[in-house]
Amino acid sequence: MWPSFVPGISSCSLLLGSSYRVNSYQRNVLDSQVCFSNGFSFGVATASYQIEGAWNVSGKGESIWDRLTHAHPEMILDHQNGDVADGSYYKVKEDVALMVELGVSFYRFSVSWPRILPNGLSNYVNEDGVRYYKELIAELHRNNITPVVTMYHWDLPQCLQELGGWTNPIMADYFVDYARVLLDTFGDEVRIWLTFNEPYSFCEDGYGGLDAPAANSSGFEDYMCGHNVLRAHGMVYRMFDNEYREKIGGHMGITLDFAWLEPATTSVEDQQAAETARQFYFGWFAHPIFSESGDYPPIMRSLIDENSKRQGFHRSRLPYFTSEEVEMIRGSYDFLGLNHYTTYLVKRGSQRLNVQPSFKEDMNAVRFQRDDWPKTNSTWLKVVPWGFRKLLNWVRLNYRNPKTLITENGVAYPRGLRDTKRVKFIDSYLRSLHTAIYQDGCFVIGYTYWSLLDNFEWTRGYTERFGLYEVDYQSPDLTRTAKLSAKYFTNVAKTGCLPNNFADYTYDTD
Repeated sequence: MWPSFVPGISSCSLLLGSSYRVNSYQRNVLDSQVCFSNGFSFGVATASYQIEGAWNVSGKGESIWDRLTHAHPEMILDHQNGDVADGSYYKVKEDVALMVELGVSFYRFSVSWPRILPNGLSNYVNEDGVRYYKELIAELHRNNITPVVTMYHWDLPQCLQELGGWTNPIMADYFVDYARVLLDTFGDEVRIWLTFNEPYSFCEDGYGGLDAPAANSSGFEDYMCGHNVLRAHGMVYRMFDNEYREKIGGHMGITLDFAWLEPATTSVEDQQAAETARQFYFGWFAHPIFSESGDYPPIMRSLIDENSKRQGFHRSRLPYFTSEEVEMIRGSYDFLGLNHYTTYLVKRGSQRLNVQPSFKEDMNAVRFQRDDWPKTNSTWLKVVPWGFRKLLNWVRLNYRNPKTLITENGVAYPRGLRDTKRVKFIDSYLRSLHTAIYQDGCFVIGYTYWSLLDNFEWTRGYTERFGLYEVDYQSPDLTRTAKLSAKYFTNVAKTGCLPNNFADYTYDTD
């Protein structure tokens, strides 16, 4: 599984190949059973703030999530924080052993910027942070598990937030400095990089909403954040391409999140509203990078420009790229990392004049979900597997079928080891993914389950359990225990096939 990235093997066919074909033998197998090809990989994912703990040990700096959870515990559903989390900072061998048990071929994790650069700047590198990640990477390689490393998964150093965070254009330069430290330090051991995880989420929910840093400035700071993140991504990709690719090899992409957006009715108005919503929610970051023309989606540009003018602003609230920046960002990828969880219906909004600027008002579309769609422990996440196939085909048709790695897909259910609903969720989404690949021709090379472990789920604290392994937060040892879904996922990861006999995974929950 994912042989091109195992140290010592030179083949790079998986991410470097220009096409994806299923040979006749594989087609015959696929006709009789739902199997993925030998080149398809399965992995699991986590993020630094959500699992590491050790929030202030060995020189680590404060992050914006440290500050928010400590200063405003009331903004977290259970008033908890990531100070201890899963204690993964102290459990490298134990956690990698769980991945070996699962049989996965890669592990997607993120580096904590303030653990490597405590003040956010590259003039001081925290050696203990380097030691921790080197130990993790070495343990993965010892067990033939490929590290897939995300540079930024939301834990901005607090001292950089005090300079304006991602609303400050200089942040792109500081991110380049940070990325250079990572490439210089870990580049010989890491071949697959992601610059950012879900910029829509941390820009809209953090700068436009109440996630860290809780700027709550939708229609202003969210667009400023997105603009500088796109600049930062393009700058780091070009640096990697020009200075590191020949020297250390490897591949670089970005992870974007995309909930499928289905028109609520067959009316022209709702069809148009759904497409506009797709351009705002996903195209905001995908169009500048993956489209042939680059820059922001035209509908996003025109609507925000028009609304800004009508609201009396002398310039658009959505910043403009220079022509040089458009070219720098356009095509700045080797692959697309794609996170998908759920689906929404979309209907046209009722455009209100001279209202407070906001992302949703600019879009003039309303998202909602059907009451009869299966519920989960997340209010925003309903089980709609058919949406997975639809969004993959939308990406295929709009962005020339980019090489895609599913970097997150998962679901939260109540605590318990007999998590049959999670098994059914994974199975149904993998079947939808399989159809998108083998019937529709979508170029998807791997699937990552979120998450390896139960963890700190941002403003929802520990109330939502996404893990294949349960974490006992009352235990001083933070004991990990495999759920039924871990057994299911092990079978899939090791065989590449979905089970024909589902009985072993569908007995009643406690």
